[in-house]
Amino acid sequence: MARILSVSPIVVPCLFTTSSHCRRIVRVAVTARNPSISFESMALKPPLHPTYDLKGIINLALAEDAGGQGDVTSMATIPVDMEVEANFLAKEDGIIAGIALAEMVFREVDPSLKVEWSQKDGDCVHKGLQFGKVYGRAHNIVVAERVALNFMQRMSGIATLTKEMADAAYPACILETRKTAPGLRLVDKWAVLIGGGRNHRMGLFDMVLIKDNHISIAGGITNAVKSVDLYLEQKNLKMEVEVETRTLEEVHEVLHYAAQTKTSLTRIMLDNMVVPLPNGDVDVSMLKEAVNLINGKYETEASGNVTLETIHKIGQTGVTYISSGALTHSVKALDISLKIDTELALLVGRRTNRA
Repeated sequence: MARILSVSPIVVPCLFTTSSHCRRIVRVAVTARNPSISFESMALKPPLHPTYDLKGIINLALAEDAGGQGDVTSMATIPVDMEVEANFLAKEDGIIAGIALAEMVFREVDPSLKVEWSQKDGDCVHKGLQFGKVYGRAHNIVVAERVALNFMQRMSGIATLTKEMADAAYPACILETRKTAPGLRLVDKWAVLIGGGRNHRMGLFDMVLIKDNHISIAGGITNAVKSVDLYLEQKNLKMEVEVETRTLEEVHEVLHYAAQTKTSLTRIMLDNMVVPLPNGDVDVSMLKEAVNLINGKYETEASGNVTLETIHKIGQTGVTYISSGALTHSVKALDISLKIDTELALLVGRRTNRA
C-alpha cells in the first residue's frame, strides 16, 4: 500500500525554549494511507481518517495555551537551561490511554525531551502508580504538561468506561457514536479502541446511516432505503448501509423491502427498543423480538437507554452491536498528574546557579 504524506510547512512564533528565531513546523497529516506516527509507546494505531491532521490538533492545542507570549510564568521562574525529571502519576484506578499522543506532544514542544513509560495504552493503572517519566528542559516540560495531560485524561476516561461497557456487553460489541468533542473525533475514537470497543462510522463519508430525519424527508423508510440503493448504484459506490428502525412495524417494512429486491443494506439499528421500567430495570422484550425477526440476515445495533447498568441485559438479546453516545459525550476524565522530582530539580538548580 502506498504511503502518502500530506505535508504543509507553516511558520509559527517560537513559544518554546529552543532559540530566539521562529521555527519551522512540518505538519504530517494522519491519513487513511499514512495512519501512524512510529513510537514504541503506540500499542494501538489510531483509526483511519482521510483528512485528519493529528499533529495539527496538537499544535492547535499548544498554540491556544501559549497565545502570543508563551508561558510567561515559566519564563519568569525557571532558568532557561534547567533540566528536571517529571513523573506521571495515576490518581485513581482505570485504563490508561493517550500515552502515544502525550509523547507526541512532548516531542512537538522539544524533540530532545526523553520520555519513558512502564505501561502502554490499554493497560490497567491503579491509584498511586507512577507509570512514566519525562526528562529534559524544565520550561519545555511545563509548557507541554497541560496539553499532554488533557489528552491523556480524556482518552483514559473514555477507555476506562469503554472497557467496563465492553466487558458487560459481551457477546455484543460496544460502539461509540459521532457524539465526540468537536475537533477530537479521531482522538476520542482512538480511546474507544484502546478500551476494547469498536468504532462506528468515522463521519458522514464512510458509511450510509439512514436516520429518522432522512426517513421523514424521503417519505418513509422504504423510500429512504430505495433511494440509497439507487444512489450507490449510480455512483458505483460500495459501503456499509444502516437504517434506523423505531418500531417492530418498521423492522417488518425493511425486511419486506429487502426480500423483494437486491439491497445494499448491511445493518439495522433498533432504536429505543429498550424500555425503562419504574424500578430502574429495563424491558428488552421488543428488542429481542426484533433480533429474532431479523434472524441473522443483517447485523443489528441496539441504541437508546444504554447505560453501564442496562448493557449486560441488552447484550444477552443477540444483537450484534450496542452503541452508546455516553462513551464520548459526557465521560469523566481519569485523574492523572505530572509531578516534578523536586530533589533532582533542586540539585540541578544549585548547579545551574553556581555556573
